[in-house]
Amino acid sequence: QVQLVESGGGLVQPGGSLRLSCAASGSIRSINAMGWYRQAPGNQRELVARITNDGNTNAPDSVKGRFTISRDNAKTTVYLQMNSLKPEDTAVYYCQMLVLTTTGPLRSYWGKGTLVTVSS
Repeated sequence: QVQLVESGGGLVQPGGSLRLSCAASGSIRSINAMGWYRQAPGNQRELVARITNDGNTNAPDSVKGRFTISRDNAKTTVYLQMNSLKPEDTAVYYCQMLVLTTTGPLRSYWGKGTLVTVSS
């Protein structure tokens, strides 16, 4: 089993910053990719940023230049630094990892989500 635990969400004013963290634990052999997604009320879940095993990153234009994804050296924790936040960034943010466990095949795991609210 693999668990992903997110932290760092909260209420922030427009123009402010937040840093999200997501730590993985469990029977992990390797993590091939890590990502952050978000879902606002009434909207579909969308990709915010992704980082592959070799360090390549990608993000949609809506967050480029404002959000930065990174990971720790052990490659079990992923971060999302969010700057210049806008009200439209308000959503539940989910961590996702593509994990090869010690007992099973490569599969996707999700955290439970952390709420980010951007409001004055």
